[in-house]
Amino acid sequence: MDAATPNQESVSTEVMPTHPLVFHSSPDQVVAWRDGAPVTVRTFLADVARVAAALPAGGHVFNVCRDRYRFTVSLCAALVAGRISLLPSTHTPETVRQLASFAPDAFCLHDAPDCAIDLPRFAYPEATQADPDAGAAQAAQAAATDAPFVVPEIDAARIMAYVFTSGSTGAPVPHRKTWGFLVANVRAAAARLGLLDARACTIVGTVPPQHMYGFESTVLLALIGGLAFSNRLPFYPGDIRTELEAVPQPRVLVTSPIHLRALLATDQPLPEAELVLCATAPLAEKLALEAETRLTAPLIEIYGSTETGQIATRRTAQGATWELFPRIRLEARASETPESDDKGPTVWVSGGHVEEPVPMGDALELLDTRRFLLHGRKADLINIAGKRTSLAYLNHQLNAIAGVVDGVFFMPEHEEHEGDGEGVKRLVALVVAPTLAAADLQRALRERIDPAFMPRPLVFVDSLPRNDTGKLPHDVLAALVALHTRGAGAKAPRALSFTIAADHPALPGHFPGHPVVPGVVLLDHVIDAIGTSLNRPMDAWKLSSAKFLSPAAPGETFDLAWDEGTGGAIRFTLRAGARDVASGVIAGAMSGGATARATNDGAQP
Repeated sequence: MDAATPNQESVSTEVMPTHPLVFHSSPDQVVAWRDGAPVTVRTFLADVARVAAALPAGGHVFNVCRDRYRFTVSLCAALVAGRISLLPSTHTPETVRQLASFAPDAFCLHDAPDCAIDLPRFAYPEATQADPDAGAAQAAQAAATDAPFVVPEIDAARIMAYVFTSGSTGAPVPHRKTWGFLVANVRAAAARLGLLDARACTIVGTVPPQHMYGFESTVLLALIGGLAFSNRLPFYPGDIRTELEAVPQPRVLVTSPIHLRALLATDQPLPEAELVLCATAPLAEKLALEAETRLTAPLIEIYGSTETGQIATRRTAQGATWELFPRIRLEARASETPESDDKGPTVWVSGGHVEEPVPMGDALELLDTRRFLLHGRKADLINIAGKRTSLAYLNHQLNAIAGVVDGVFFMPEHEEHEGDGEGVKRLVALVVAPTLAAADLQRALRERIDPAFMPRPLVFVDSLPRNDTGKLPHDVLAALVALHTRGAGAKAPRALSFTIAADHPALPGHFPGHPVVPGVVLLDHVIDAIGTSLNRPMDAWKLSSAKFLSPAAPGETFDLAWDEGTGGAIRFTLRAGARDVASGVIAGAMSGGATARATNDGAQP
C-alpha cells in the first residue's frame, strides 16, 4: 500500500447536490405542445443546447419571450450556460433602466420583430431550414437518437433567476431563486396537487411565464413535475377554449380570476380538464363552483408570494380555509412599528423550501399549525368611523352580485370635507355591470356590506384596465377614479383632442413598416395641451407617474381628459376611440414635485 501524503485525510470529498434540468424519464416523452404539435424531451434539450451555444456575452438575461416554449428554452439555455435570468413583473422603460443598473452586463432575449427594449438585444434563434446551421443541427439530433439519453445536471446552489417585486420606493427589489429552492418548491406543489410524475398531463396557461405564478405553474411545474406545457398564451375566452381543445387530455388549466370569470361568462360548452389552478387574487366560492361544474374538474387556489414561492392551497368550492404545504410553518409576531398595531401581528413563514423566515404582507388568521384564513393585504385594511374591513372583502362582495361583470373598491388619498370642515375619507367603487340599474346595485350592496363602507360615488364603467395577470395597477386605477369623481375643491374633468401627424420628425425609424408614436412625444403633447388649456406655464411641473397601455399610431385622434385634485396635482388619461393609450399624474411645486415614474405594459416604447 502506498504511503498516504501528509494531510491526505483532511482533503474534502464533499460533492454538491445536483438536480436534473428536466425530470422526465424518457427522451421520447412529450414536454411541450407547440402550436398543436408535440415536442419531445430529446428535441427540447437539443433546442436548449443550440440556444445556450448561441447566447451573446453577458451574465444576466432579461427574458421577455412571449411564446412559452421559446421562453422556457431560453430560460434553460441560460441556466445550462451559467447565466442568470432576470424576471421583473413589468417591462417598463424605468424598470429596464433599473435592471441595467442592477446588472450592467444584462441583455434582452426576445421573440418580437419590433422589440424596442433599451438593452443590447438578442433575438431568439429559431432553427429553420433556411438556417445554414439547421442541417447540421438536425443531423446532430438524428445522430443523438441512438446515443445514451443524458439530461444536464444542475448544481442545486446555482442561481437560476432573480425575480423582482416593487419596494416602497418603486424600485424593483431582487429575490434570488436557486435551482435547489425552485425544485423543492415545485416538487412540494406537484405532490400537493397530485401531479407528481403525472406524465401525461399538459398545462395550458393564461398567465405569462415571467410572472412568479406563471413561472412556477406553467414552466417549472412541467419541467420538474415531468409534465408537458402549451406554448401559447390565450387571453380571450375563445382562445382559451381553442387551446384546451388543441392539446390532449388530461389537461391542467392555469389561470387567474379575471380570465376565469370571462371564460365562464360565455354560453359555449367548455372542454373538460383534469385540474384547474387559480391565483393572483382571491376567488369567490360561487365562481369556483361554477368553474368545477363547467370544466368538470376540481379547482385549486394557490397561495404564496414572490419571496416564499407557493406555500398553501385550498379547494375554494369547499371552503375558505387554506392548508399549508408539509414542513411549512407560520408564526404570528407582534408588529415592530406602532402605526401598524391596529392591523394586527405580522405572520412569518419558514420551513420547507423557504430558506429563511419571511414576513408576509397579508392579514392571516391562524386556525391551527396547518390551516389559516386570508383576510387580504394588510395595506388594504381600512378603518372608517371606527369600523374595519379590507378592500379584498369589499371587492369579493361586489363581484358576487348577480349582473356584476367586474368591479373594484378604491380608497382615494384625499379627504372630502363636510359642512363643519372635518375631513372624511369616502370609498369609491368602479363597476362593470351593463344590465344593472344603479339603484338595484346599491340595494344589493347594502345587503352585503356595512353602511359605513357604501361607495360614494358608485361609478359605472365599460371596463377596468387590468393587466395580463388580471391585476389593477394602482396608479392607473387612481387616474380612472379621478376622472369619474369630484372631491371638494376639485374641478370637473376637462377634455380635448389632438393628433400626431404622420410626418412628425420623431417617427422615422420608430418603427419601419409599423410606425408607433414614441411615449415621450405623447407626454409632450399632453403636457403642452393641458398647459395651453389652463393658460399656465408647465415647465416647472414634473411627471409624477405615467403608464402606457397600448400603442399609439400617427394620424389617430387622441382624446385627452384630466382633472385637478385637491393637492393641485393633475391626473390625466389618453384614449384613442374606445382604447386606453396612457394615463398619469403631473405635479407642480405645490404638490411636492415627485420624481418621474413611468410604467409600461409592453405596448408603448
